[in-house]
Amino acid sequence: MLNFVIWNFNPLAFSLFGLEIRWYGIMFALTFITGWFILNRMMKQEGRNPEIADVLLWYVAIAVIIGARLGHCLFYDPAYYLSHPVEILKIRDGGLASHGAAISIPIALWLVSRKYKLSFWYLLDRVVIVVALGGLFIRTGNLMNSEIYGHVTSLPWGFIFVHNHEVLPKHPTQIYEALAYLGLFFILISLYRKHKGNLPSGRLFGLFLTICFSMRFLIEFLKEVQESWEEAYLLDMGQILSIPFILAGIVILILSHKGILEPKDAKKA
Repeated sequence: MLNFVIWNFNPLAFSLFGLEIRWYGIMFALTFITGWFILNRMMKQEGRNPEIADVLLWYVAIAVIIGARLGHCLFYDPAYYLSHPVEILKIRDGGLASHGAAISIPIALWLVSRKYKLSFWYLLDRVVIVVALGGLFIRTGNLMNSEIYGHVTSLPWGFIFVHNHEVLPKHPTQIYEALAYLGLFFILISLYRKHKGNLPSGRLFGLFLTICFSMRFLIEFLKEVQESWEEAYLLDMGQILSIPFILAGIVILILSHKGILEPKDAKKA
């Protein structure tokens, strides 16, 4: 019996009029489709204009693409991309960083909160639920692309990524992260449903930041570095970038517990 999994999945789903449609792109699209469905239902249940879900879809989608791409370029190889700025636009060639999206998404939500005169924290607490589910889809797409995997392992669920010409089993860290995101989604959605959305402002957002990036920090120990320069450091770039988000999550949880983040005017969202 083999003590590893031979992974030779074709990242190309199909071709349409000469355009290659990859499984990663399909997973990316599923992120926004399911996100819209969940947010639309939330808005209706809370008696709000379901149009908000439509606007959130576009604002967040644009923020994710821009933020994740800039995050990859500026966090991992700024010298190259700043000297070759046109390369930043080549998103199809790969290279997205979730830490960049974690910065751009709140900016997009701030714009939506101003447009609809909603609490900024109200939107954050709901969008992070679908972001957690989106993490499941994105990491599944990474697995289908045979990318962002871990070090050599002797564990029976190690994957040999044939597409990348690997010959030794590696940690399938995409699966580890996907399952962690799925667990985080169930935690957040369960809390939301249990309290019918009436949680202290910032509570779900703080939990998301703390759990998500703590998980990311730990799993990074099993991953291969994305850039060679990271090998010289105790922590890789993913871990270094995760620390501020973990600390921010803890601070937000404290402020939420003290009620400091509650809206000062109008009714609580």
